[in-house]
Amino acid sequence: MSQPLIVIPARLASTRLPNKPLALINGKPMIVHVWERAIKADIGEVVVACCGPEIANVITEAGGKAYITDPDLPSGSDRIKAVLDNMPHIKEDAIILNLQGDLPTISAEAMTAALEPLKNPKVDIGTVATIIKDPAQIDNPNVVKVAMTPVGDGMGRALYFSRASIPYGASEYYHHIGLYAYRRVALETFLLLPASPLEKIEKLEQLRALEAGMRIDVRLVAEAPHTVDTPEDLEAVVRYLEGVGR
Repeated sequence: MSQPLIVIPARLASTRLPNKPLALINGKPMIVHVWERAIKADIGEVVVACCGPEIANVITEAGGKAYITDPDLPSGSDRIKAVLDNMPHIKEDAIILNLQGDLPTISAEAMTAALEPLKNPKVDIGTVATIIKDPAQIDNPNVVKVAMTPVGDGMGRALYFSRASIPYGASEYYHHIGLYAYRRVALETFLLLPASPLEKIEKLEQLRALEAGMRIDVRLVAEAPHTVDTPEDLEAVVRYLEGVGR
């Protein structure tokens, strides 16, 4: 499998945390934290797909590469496709790692784990999940769960994603982490699909792929990274990074 292209989609429009990618964490914009972690993972070229010059400027000042895309694009996946259309050196059989810009504590291990399912040529999309340890998260609709059937040690084939506690009566529940590795053809196929019924109900884009018959496999990892959606999340990440000294 060739080196992947890591794309970090980022936009300023966030209702719960305005200008989220530029929110400062220990004096540095959050998007720069994510970009730095992707660079340090050393698994492929890294670019940021942003909605305007504000994000592009902080990335280029940090020494990175950013592409400004149409601010009206509906999703991060569409933003990634716009970047690919402007990168002719990226091959048709390339692997694209979609790294969300609100995961400032993402680990290299999680990024590598998302790629692992694609070693199986039958898999269209790879992603990651972790065992839920806090019982309060099981019924929390902001924590997306995945139901899957085992296909190997620490690996499963996704059957459904939900904000509800699935599967019913399970002894373990799995927290899905929003990190996706696509075959380029799978990403382009996915973007041609209309929003699906279950996707609209759950507000989970990955259900569109499952409803269309695409295969998503999941690699388990030790822990979930912090996701920043609210000012409270931001404060928690600041405290965490101060505690670990990074």
